[in-house]
Amino acid sequence: MQRAFILNGSLWSSGCNVAKLAANFPSSHGDILRTAMLPVVVVHGGAGQIPKERSDLSTSGVCSAARSAYAVLQGGGSSMDAVVEAVMLLENNPSFNAGCGSVLNMKGEVEMDALVMDGKTLSSGAVSAVRNIANPIQLARLVMDQTSHACLTAEGASQFARSLGVPEAPQESLITEYSRMRWKKNLAPDANPVECQMGKMGTVGAVAVDTDGNVACATSTGGMLNKMEGRVGDTPCIGSGGYADNMSGAVSTTGHGEAIMKVTLARHILFHMEQGQSAEAASDLGLAHMKSRVGGLGGVVTVDPQGNWAARFSSRQMAWAAAQKDTLHYGLYTGEHFTQIIEDAH
Repeated sequence: MQRAFILNGSLWSSGCNVAKLAANFPSSHGDILRTAMLPVVVVHGGAGQIPKERSDLSTSGVCSAARSAYAVLQGGGSSMDAVVEAVMLLENNPSFNAGCGSVLNMKGEVEMDALVMDGKTLSSGAVSAVRNIANPIQLARLVMDQTSHACLTAEGASQFARSLGVPEAPQESLITEYSRMRWKKNLAPDANPVECQMGKMGTVGAVAVDTDGNVACATSTGGMLNKMEGRVGDTPCIGSGGYADNMSGAVSTTGHGEAIMKVTLARHILFHMEQGQSAEAASDLGLAHMKSRVGGLGGVVTVDPQGNWAARFSSRQMAWAAAQKDTLHYGLYTGEHFTQIIEDAH
């Protein structure tokens, strides 16, 4: 229910756009409004159909990542520091299709993709088809920070990692029994590929705004179950797997990679925000377009520079969590939204 309130003699609705409200007052008013909303971080653990026995692990995992990333922001860290922290924790959690929980390709091997993007400078870094890196998201940030390139792939990315002393992780350390079981099940003659894919469409990601109003996104994935060797999806592609721009906001996507690339989902959502749509409305419009145009399902986390955020999905489930104003928000099913106070926020 919307509420009305009086500010400087004008009537405003509680559902009004904060950026538009701030524009009607001196800069000091806008600064107060922005500061009240920031910082914020929103995390997702992948869209799809999450088995009941793993739903609690997915929810607790994204909540833990959101709390840790929020602590980074509260400690003065940048939005980039926060999203990398969140995604790194999800890569280290075998419950998610990233890092040590990645699904396997046709040969039974792990190949991972990751992306980061800085909304202040539009700088980005990505890696694709990397095999022996525990945290691809950290390597993606190194590509952004220490090269003039936007993406390194496969062996080239591995050579770059070795040149910086990034330790290699044996393939076996990245393969869980659950991932191996699902790989073998999908190889069976009577396997249903669509059903197997929906079981873990995977990908993890985060968006954030820091106290300076800078936005960032990060996305990481093990890709598609039983994919061809060398297949690269949407995740490392700016505009598809994620996008961040201080002028509009930040998005991290999850879902069927080929569908996401066809509609450049992340950039599509920010286009709607540039036209005046809220983070939530723009996210819904982007997901609806992908479903109607190419039949793709997925999910997104979205934030604008003022701290308004959304976690939206067209799939059956998406584990998500957000931290803002010392409160943790989280959910798994459509319409689900729980909150709790972050006790150790300061």
